[in-house]
Amino acid sequence: MAVILCSWGDVVEGGTEEALTLASQFSAAAGVDLDWVVVGGMAAAAQELAERYGVAHLDTIADAKLENYGPDALVAAFAQYCEQYKPQTIFFNQTAPARLIAPRLAGRLGIPVVANGIGLELDGGTLKVTATAFGGDTHVLYELAEPVNIVSLVTTAIDAEPAAQASSPQRRDVSVDLGAVEERLKVTSAASSTGPRLEDADIIVAGGRGLGSPDNYNTLIKGLAEALGGMHGGSRVIVDEGWIDSTHQVGLTGKITRPGLYLAAGISGASQHMAGCSAAKTIVAINKDKDASIYRYARYGIVADCLEVLPELIKAAKA
Repeated sequence: MAVILCSWGDVVEGGTEEALTLASQFSAAAGVDLDWVVVGGMAAAAQELAERYGVAHLDTIADAKLENYGPDALVAAFAQYCEQYKPQTIFFNQTAPARLIAPRLAGRLGIPVVANGIGLELDGGTLKVTATAFGGDTHVLYELAEPVNIVSLVTTAIDAEPAAQASSPQRRDVSVDLGAVEERLKVTSAASSTGPRLEDADIIVAGGRGLGSPDNYNTLIKGLAEALGGMHGGSRVIVDEGWIDSTHQVGLTGKITRPGLYLAAGISGASQHMAGCSAAKTIVAINKDKDASIYRYARYGIVADCLEVLPELIKAAKA
């Protein structure tokens, strides 16, 4: 028996090391191996991480039908892998694609699945999973008595910590039969972005509807972000209103970030937004409503009109 982490893609995604951390700690507590099954070009880069995080087996799956990482092919491949190796617990780094794959794999295998996991404990034969709910405002505890389970991990709440002792993972090439698999949905035009990613930024200046207009956003939020050497972001409402595109949206349905500094101007702090930035090391809030929810999360707060404060911050940043 072993616990496994499922990954795919051309590069190692952010949060993978944090997921390996929790999976490694859990496997050690359970007294079983940690195996890592990967699909795609990330397999080469995964070797070094597998050694650092105590992985026993680095398993790779290759098939022509996996080249575009379609969900039907991925679910079928991981299901066949699980049927061959009989893992005890199956982990996913909860990226946007994993939110689709994890529950479908659970349905295929007929086993329970828990999303938003941030903590794990094995109590006898029961797996206890601590998970976030309501955008991070609440923690819930799930007790799973089934012998095999799937847990999707929210890695923004986890600090990466390599295993106490490095390993020498055994490489295994896993054969699957995907000949009968056809993707039911085909993407004819996919969104693409270039340049730095918001989720990798160390400084984020974000704005909300409290800015009043897209012109104020462009001048003040983008101006301060540039002066600080960071990136600009925003709440869902200004994305819906067309001020910015969705690649700059922070929140439960946008980007999940963990910057060193998150400055929020004119943002009320709804739970859906805070789910995307609550892991920031320092949150600074500017809002003229002293009762705004964001002040519950902020280390520093300025109760004032952000249209008056932001120009002064830009001046100070450029001084």
